[in-house]
Amino acid sequence: MTQSILPHTKPISLADITSQAERAVAMMEQIRAAMLAPTARKFAPTFSLTQLASMLDVEKGSVSHRMGKGDLPAGRLNASGSRREFTLAEVRTWAREYRKDKMRPAGAEAVTISIGNFKGGVSKTTTAVTLAQGLSLLGHRVLVIDTDPQGSLTTLFGILPDTEVDESQTILPLAMGHETSIRYAIRPTYWDGIDLVSAAPVLFGAEFALPARQTQEPGFEFWRVLDLGIDDVRGEYDVIVIDTPPALSYTTINAFMASDGIIMPLPPNALDFASASQFWSLFADLANELLTKRGLDKTFDFIHVLLARVDAADAASTVIRQWIGQTYAEKVLPVEIPKTAVTGVASAEFGTLYDVSKYDGSARTFKRARDAYDSFVGYIESSIRAVWARQRSAVLNGSTPEAKESKR
Repeated sequence: MTQSILPHTKPISLADITSQAERAVAMMEQIRAAMLAPTARKFAPTFSLTQLASMLDVEKGSVSHRMGKGDLPAGRLNASGSRREFTLAEVRTWAREYRKDKMRPAGAEAVTISIGNFKGGVSKTTTAVTLAQGLSLLGHRVLVIDTDPQGSLTTLFGILPDTEVDESQTILPLAMGHETSIRYAIRPTYWDGIDLVSAAPVLFGAEFALPARQTQEPGFEFWRVLDLGIDDVRGEYDVIVIDTPPALSYTTINAFMASDGIIMPLPPNALDFASASQFWSLFADLANELLTKRGLDKTFDFIHVLLARVDAADAASTVIRQWIGQTYAEKVLPVEIPKTAVTGVASAEFGTLYDVSKYDGSARTFKRARDAYDSFVGYIESSIRAVWARQRSAVLNGSTPEAKESKR
């Protein structure tokens, strides 16, 4: 008879848990040092002439001809002289010139988008970062706000939440009422065109500060703190992307109420579909309690459902995609993000597909993933431009303040 092996049964104290946490943080620092050596900081990728032409949707010859005018960055030859390379800042300069008609028009302000879902593991944070990166490659200036105390988005920008982010670099002072504008927390990132408001475990304090203020401050509306906090910077960005916790928390509610649009990444599997259903039910009930019963309202310019982590070999996902289509109808984006080795490799290196300068695996697999994300970003940019058109129309009609207030 084989004797069973009993699991470790020594009592685990809070001191043991603290020690474990310290070891985990130390290991993260070692991993990042190895991944991002020698400076332990991330760098944006460079781009070839072919990649630049592709992003501008023009022929290489057209770019080469335009370089002859000398009014746009000419890049530089690589060390071997085999190809011309452009920095991210140079690519963005080209994008803003070639896409003038698609940039934010006068009279419009930043479009705010929340990425939300009830559970983790659905590519929520990856979606937020890739959206920000993709929009920046199209020439837009983006502010990314991390409202999840786990700080996964902050980590993807090469910053360790546990050791490199303090309270003053998060939205906590805003939630506590110590600040009225989010400007204090904005920092630049390694990615030209993207600024960041970080998150850290200390941000859990917002879940206590906001309800406390609701009971103690007459007339206080906890759900508008972030909305009012970003008012001061809306004119300085084209898009504001907010990554939310995987729960309907006080910070998630703030993010949604501050947003013009919501994107829900949704993998086509039964558990995620059920979780999403619960999410919308709870949000509807909560919004009714907070707003409708007070005679208030909130409208969104768009809500998009993004099919993410789609496994083409999973037969069951076909049926669930049909469920999603029947449930969310026109809200489902006509693009699917495939589950590929590319995204796995990128995330293992604390990055996204847009961080990859050269992929060592299948070129076809990489192109399929990149095309999917590019299409996703393109669809969202179309929604953003539609919002700008409505904002501009409101300005021309002289109804901006009223229109803005009625939406919040």
